Amino acid sequence: QTTSLTELVHQHLTAARGASSGRSAHTVYGGHEHTLRQTLIALASGQARGGRAGGRRVDEHESPGEATLQVLHGSVRLTEDESAWDGSAGDLLVIPLGRHGLEALEDSVVLLSVAVQG
Repeated sequence: QTTSLTELVHQHLTAARGASSGRSAHTVYGGHEHTLRQTLIALASGQARGGRAGGRRVDEHESPGEATLQVLHGSVRLTEDESAWDGSAGDLLVIPLGRHGLEALEDSVVLLSVAVQG
């Protein structure tokens, strides 16, 4: 089975730009019956409260297991406590096992790969 990530990037970035949440997501591979799960997540940049320019965020949450983010388009910031790692198209970020968050620094699309612990 072949999936065009390039096509999905364009499709979901367009959807994210039109959504009030500024997000769009698509399961590329996996599901509850698989250990490996891959999800494409598109985040449109937007205006933060108070009129400041800012990115869309995925609020802090617990890690479901070992995971990576491959940045397919744009640039993002992965955060954990006081630490932050920036990634741009072509970068692979290892997601911390603790609570973490994600912010789109510009319109961005990432591929989240998670190995869910049984």
